[in-house]
Amino acid sequence: MNASHAKPIFKGLLLLFLLPFRSIAQPVNDLVADKIVAVVGSHIILLSEVESQYQQLIQQKNATTETTRCELLEDQLFQRLLLNQAEHDSLNVSDEQIDGEMNRRVRFFIQQIGSQEKLEAFYGKSLVEIKADFQSLIKDQLLAQQMQQKITGDVKVSPNEVRNYFNEIPADSVPYINSELEVAHIVARPKYNAEEKKVARDRAEELRQRVLAGDNFGSLAVLYSEDPGTAANSGELGFFERGQMVPEFDSWAFRLKGSGISEVFETDFGFHFMQMIERRGDMVNVRHILITCKMSQESMEKAHLKLDSIYNDLETKKITFEKAAEKYSDDEETKNNGGIMQNPAAGNSKFEDDQLNAIDPMLFAAINELKPGEFTKPVASKDERGRSSFKIYMLKSRTAPHKANMKDDYQRLQEAAIATKKQKMMGDWVKKHLTDIYVKIDADYKNCPYKYAWIKKEN
Repeated sequence: MNASHAKPIFKGLLLLFLLPFRSIAQPVNDLVADKIVAVVGSHIILLSEVESQYQQLIQQKNATTETTRCELLEDQLFQRLLLNQAEHDSLNVSDEQIDGEMNRRVRFFIQQIGSQEKLEAFYGKSLVEIKADFQSLIKDQLLAQQMQQKITGDVKVSPNEVRNYFNEIPADSVPYINSELEVAHIVARPKYNAEEKKVARDRAEELRQRVLAGDNFGSLAVLYSEDPGTAANSGELGFFERGQMVPEFDSWAFRLKGSGISEVFETDFGFHFMQMIERRGDMVNVRHILITCKMSQESMEKAHLKLDSIYNDLETKKITFEKAAEKYSDDEETKNNGGIMQNPAAGNSKFEDDQLNAIDPMLFAAINELKPGEFTKPVASKDERGRSSFKIYMLKSRTAPHKANMKDDYQRLQEAAIATKKQKMMGDWVKKHLTDIYVKIDADYKNCPYKYAWIKKEN
């Protein structure tokens, strides 16, 4: 719901926390002659921090105005205020949290830029040096996030508050809800036969033997691992806790000692082996090589025939869609709820047309002309892991576009009411803490239309 009164306090705050690094357009030193543009307590804000985020917005083709730099600076002021309070309250983030977040961002950025070598060439530094440069920045961001969570993390709203929130929206500002669809599916994934598995396992074992004979694990991962998320980073996953990976992976990761090498083992992704990099308390960091199984035409045809048979039973009403999903679907996440797909962006089972189209254009095309209760013939598909499968889709429901109302859109209104309550709470917190903290802003930014009184009379 795009109600204006449910927007975050600072538009760029998410950008501050999610940017892989300050700018992917060019190194900061090439952007501006740097200087301090603001001080909040014991923390400074550099012109390069504001300018590099501005360049990032331009590169991503986001709309900018003459006040955009002012808004970005206010985001930074807000973060520094949170950081000062986090330090005052003795909040802490562990080395494991910092390393985990660092590795997540490094993996993402390597995917965006193409390879570790390109990343290192871009910054003119090794990956170790790049990580060291951004260690302090990430620590500060995690502390600020933790402080904000401490302030607003327990916010809830009652049904009466939701009703009051909705009643206070001006009639001409009630948000418009686009058409939404609810979709269920039955999935048949081809099963790898013994020969297909043997080929993948033997290849993984061959690479493992090369490591044991002295070849560099990281180099082999870059060259041969079929995990696109880690191959470019020498197979390194970054620190993770028990339970974050599939059980077979966890079992080896938390069993290895020193720089030990695992045996080859199988997961739903294929065949792996790993090397321990470091263990810190309840967290480990490993590198791994993945070799996936290659599907034969015979296995594909078996899966298709299975789904053809299910489709015929649905057509002749020998079984309901829900029962067929429970009995036959290979998707463990949906088979026990009638095959209903979940929208991770919304946290529920409702998809807007453009969301569904973005996830899978073929899926959207397959169900777009269906009426609620109708289902498709088996169609070929690939999941988020790149695995081939065949699916039957059913359109469970389709809502007409409408203005939001309490009956049909309570969850949306509840989320918006919580966001508004958090916004007010954060606003009150900022006003209170600005009365007793030192803030100084450069003359070039004193005439900005700030939302809060960052500039005191003595400035």
